[in-house]
This record gives sequence, structure tokens and C-alpha cells, in this order.
Amino acid sequence: MEYGSIDLTDVGPFDLQSTLESGQSYLWWREDGNDYDDQQVYGGNEWYLTTTRELGEPAVVRVRQQDNRLEWESTIDATPVIEKRLRLTDDLDVVRQHVPTDSLIESAFERYWGMRIVQDPAFPSLISFICSAQMHVTRIHEMQQSLREAYGTPVAFDGETYHAYPTATQLTGATEQELRDLSLGYRAPYVKQTAEMVAGGTLPEGAQEMSYEDARRYLTQFVGVGDKVADCVLLFALGFLEAVPLDTWIRKTIAEYYPACDCGNYSETSAAIRECLGSEFAGYTQTYIFHYLRHAGDEAPTGPIR
Repeated sequence: MEYGSIDLTDVGPFDLQSTLESGQSYLWWREDGNDYDDQQVYGGNEWYLTTTRELGEPAVVRVRQQDNRLEWESTIDATPVIEKRLRLTDDLDVVRQHVPTDSLIESAFERYWGMRIVQDPAFPSLISFICSAQMHVTRIHEMQQSLREAYGTPVAFDGETYHAYPTATQLTGATEQELRDLSLGYRAPYVKQTAEMVAGGTLPEGAQEMSYEDARRYLTQFVGVGDKVADCVLLFALGFLEAVPLDTWIRKTIAEYYPACDCGNYSETSAAIRECLGSEFAGYTQTYIFHYLRHAGDEAPTGPIR
């Protein structure tokens, strides 16, 4: 086992709990099992775990925030993995300088200042967001753990056995019925067929060198992926910080605060709200607003704003 820490002094503001408990990623989990149970203790110091293949063989990474540093434990040198997956090189001051300053946005940034956008591995992110359709966040996490345990490579860590997220090839060995038995329901054939596409060489990473609109269209070729899921993968895995997934919460936000951005279809509404939320960093703004409105209650400003 290896141990290390990352000094956050030069990183800038950082909040591990908000980053990993804001609906961005279903590939991390809290060791005490209380994910999403306590949204009043921001910047909490609980351990979070994930698995990684970035450095070759599957490995477990465990990390927690202690004041102005991140402590980690792993079977590898986890510093470069954590820096990438939690986007520690993003300059939040620059982000904030480039987004609008209306009352909703300011309230969201003030409440969760330090939250980062994650950068998850593309294939696990793709599968997890296919599984997210019409499903509560806890169940989405449970599905991902079921997939790990059924098809992922075992990894020994700190006296326990964990499982890496399955590769596309590993998932192609699952039958549709087996996936349904893991409670994937109607998503089972989507997961299997998408895994077969990726195993056959059609990779989600193929979107990375494209323009934003082309990248979104490219991702919709995967079975079970519409515009919203494509935007989630673009934002939370492939680094398109302008992406704004139009889920139920954001559509409600548009209706209440930014009604002029509702253009009647996904593409045009997406373009309008991206411009309204800061263009190149609109995905950051959206994530802060999403997390804030889910927990602000009566504290939230009333709209419309624009």
C-alpha cells in the first residue's frame, strides 16, 4: 500500500464532498456508505473510493480532505490520477470571472465554492449515464457496484477485495438477461450493445478532437444515448466544460429563472442556456446551480432572472 497527500495551497479552493456528491459521477463512493445523506457538512473529511486503470493494471484509490490537503491511500502512486480525475489544475477564479453574476449564480458559487467538475474515464462514465435514465441517484450507484462485482477484475486493497469497473470486453460477456438480473431493466440491452460497439473499436474518446456540437452528435450513436446523456459524458468525462445537460432539474431552472432560453427543442435551448451561463464554462455554472437548487430550499432567489 502507498500513501500520500496533495497540498491544496496552490490548487485554490477545493471541496471534495461537493465535487463527489453533486450527481456528476457514479464511479466514486463514500466509504461509510452515507453518500448524499448529509448535505449540510460541506467539505467533510470522509473517505471516498474509486478504481482506476489509468496507470495500467486496475487499482483502488481512497482519498479524503483534511483541511487544506488531500490524503490518499492506494496500490499505486495516486497523485496523478487524483489530479486528473478531480481537475485540480482548473483555475476556479478564472472560471468565475467568465460566468455571469446574477443572484442565482452568485448564490450557488458562494454556497459550494471549491466544487470541481470531475473527469471520469470515458467508457465507465458512458455506461453509468446510460443507466441513469429515470433512476434515483442511489440506485444508479448500486447498479454500477453490481456491474463491478459481476464482471470487473478483483483488486486486493487494505485487506478487502474490490472490483475494477468492467472493461467493454468484459461487459460483452454478459447476457441481456444477466444484466436485467442486476436491476438494469430496459437499460440492459443498451449497456450490452454499447459495450459491443466500444469493444469493436468505436470509442467515446473519438469525440475529443471534435467541435462541441459534432462531439454530441458522435456520442448519440451509442445505444441508449440521447442528447442529455451525451452532454453528461462530454462534461464529466471528456472535458467539454461548455456542455449543459438538459435534465429535469436544469429544465425547471430554465423555466423559472431563464425562460427566454426555452426554445422548444434540445439543440436550440442548449445553445441559448450555454450562452446565458457563461459559454466556455457553462458546464461549471450549470453544475453549481444544479447542486445548489437541490438543497437550497427557500434560500434560493426567486425568478425569472433573465
